[in-house]
Amino acid sequence: MSTATPDTSASHQRPALRIAVITCSDTRGIREDTAGAALEDLIRAEGWEVIDRLVVRDERTLISSAIIRAADDLDADIIITCGGSGLSLRDVTPEATRDVCEREVPGIAEAMRAYSLTITPYAMLSRALCMQRGRHLVINFPGSEKAARENWEGVKAVLPHAVSMMAGEGHGK
Repeated sequence: MSTATPDTSASHQRPALRIAVITCSDTRGIREDTAGAALEDLIRAEGWEVIDRLVVRDERTLISSAIIRAADDLDADIIITCGGSGLSLRDVTPEATRDVCEREVPGIAEAMRAYSLTITPYAMLSRALCMQRGRHLVINFPGSEKAARENWEGVKAVLPHAVSMMAGEGHGK
């Protein structure tokens, strides 16, 4: 089965995206956050800007507040949460995301799981969401560095187009 791949060639102009990374963890600080650090490196490798990177505890209100701040105060195009989307009872990132976002974008979360399923059957245990808060995209990534890298590879190519669409620029960009 063949799937279409978005154009990621150098001639395809990509906007300079502004991205915030929020790691949700009770056990890691910024120094121990290898998944968030890896995502920061991957974002910068695309020529995009990381406007904030922080770690918050696995508390629904703290995660929601960090998402609101990244969207409303920092004006991030994309907010990546890292961690808290599994089956542990402390994993509340999808619920926190749903609390402060209006519209689901299920295809991105489905694509992340589908991509990861080619690598591990454990991908089906992810409860990750992708949602919009106004014109800001919030994507729940897994908390392990390996899984975060894999999920990034599965979705990075569509992010510029998603941001353009949310900005009302249509399909021509």
